[in-house]
This record gives sequence, structure tokens and C-alpha cells, in this order.
Amino acid sequence: MKILYIGDIMGKPGRQMVKKVLPNLIREEGIDFVIAQGENLSSGKGLQIKAVEDMMAAGINFFTGGDWTLHREEIHPWLDDPARPLIRPANYPAGTPGRGYKLADTPFGKILVISLLGQTVGYRAPVVDNPLEVVDRILEETKSQKIIASVVNFHGDFSSEKIVIGQYLDGRVTAVVGDHWHIPTADARILPGGTAHITDVGMVGSRDSSLGIKTSIIVNRWKTGQLSRNELEIGGQMQFCSLLIDLPMGKSHVQAAKQIIIFG
Repeated sequence: MKILYIGDIMGKPGRQMVKKVLPNLIREEGIDFVIAQGENLSSGKGLQIKAVEDMMAAGINFFTGGDWTLHREEIHPWLDDPARPLIRPANYPAGTPGRGYKLADTPFGKILVISLLGQTVGYRAPVVDNPLEVVDRILEETKSQKIIASVVNFHGDFSSEKIVIGQYLDGRVTAVVGDHWHIPTADARILPGGTAHITDVGMVGSRDSSLGIKTSIIVNRWKTGQLSRNELEIGGQMQFCSLLIDLPMGKSHVQAAKQIIIFG
């Protein structure tokens, strides 16, 4: 079974790149299930239902979440509904809308998808539960389920957190995929216990930008110290960053973990 994980899709430019690349990639690589980080689908902040449906029509089967997932209230019912292919970080405090993990039904069986937020993200330290304790609890809660694959998304800034949680879960899940940096790291590998891991998978959007945002805006903010509104970069060379995970059916060890980065 081949699972593709796509990094942060940055608004309309990212969605257009997904439409351009993904259908052919699915055919060429024989991909069976596609997961994408969706927290920036709509204008680089949060998700609108129409944007999610647009990406599902392009071939994405499931969406993980990050620190902007709850930004738009219209998506909250989707996060609550176990049948909708969308989650927010599982280690938000009790009472937060939505679910942090769900089981996705596929022709091959159930796939467990989990999102976790790092304890340092961006310019703030979010109030979240310990991700190691939370993922342990989820794996315990789902151990009676017949799961053919399990993918953990770790959304955070510290490389140490991303690397350590991969090693912590090695042999217990199919893959641990880091994101949030928007810059792909060159360390995709299979850990000793058979789990696929990458520190950061990258993003889908303009390469000629500051993580998908117009560089001029960031430079001005940096020089003046004044707060300003982010604006997505719609020009320049576009990039599509992803990780392809090859898991032989009936096996617990990943056979291959390959970065796929396409420019267009």
C-alpha cells in the first residue's frame, strides 16, 4: 500500500499546484491513500469547507491539522464528525472542538491518522498537553481496532521534538511526518523499528516567498517592527512537497520512504 503525505497547502496558489500535480502523481506512483496538512488551505489561515471539498475532488483523502485548524468556525462540525476526513491536533486541552485522531476507511482496511502539536510553535508557546502522553493514550484506545496503517503528523518548530517523537514511536506506527516549517528537510528515512520518518515534509506554494508569504511584507515587518497582515505569494516558481510511504500489505515495516518534490 502506498500512502502519500503532502505538506502544508498554502491557500489558492497551493491548491492550484495540487490540482496540477496530484492526479498524475497518483497514477504514476500507484498511490492508494493521500493525506495532506490542511491548516493553511484557505488564504493561508484555516480551512473553508469549499476548499476542503475542492482538494478532495483533486485526490486528497484526508487532512491533518495544525495551530490554525480551528480558525474558521464553519469547519468545526467537520472536525467533530468522525466520518469527515479532517482532524485538529489531539493534544489540545479537553473541551476544544473537534477530534485529534480518526480512523479512515479504505478498500484495504482502516488507517489511523493522528495530529499532534509541538510544545513550541511559531512565536507562541501553545497550551497543549504532552504529545507523548497523548499519543500513548490514542494508541491504547485504538489497539483493538483492525488497523492496516497508522500515520502520525507532528506539527511544530523544534527539530528535537520532531526527531525524538519519531524515535519514540518507531515500530509502533507506520509513519511520523513533521511539518509546519514549510521547508523540506533532507532526512526521510526508515527508522530501525520500521517506521517512516521525516523532520519536515515542506509545503505546497510559492518557492519564491517567505514560507508562502510575500517576502516584501516580511522584510518590512522585520525592519520596522510593525505588525502587518500576511499576503500569500501568488507568483514565482511553485513547489509541491510530499513524502511517499510504501507499506507492503500485511507487513508492519515500511519498505520505502521517498521524498517527492515537484516544481512547476
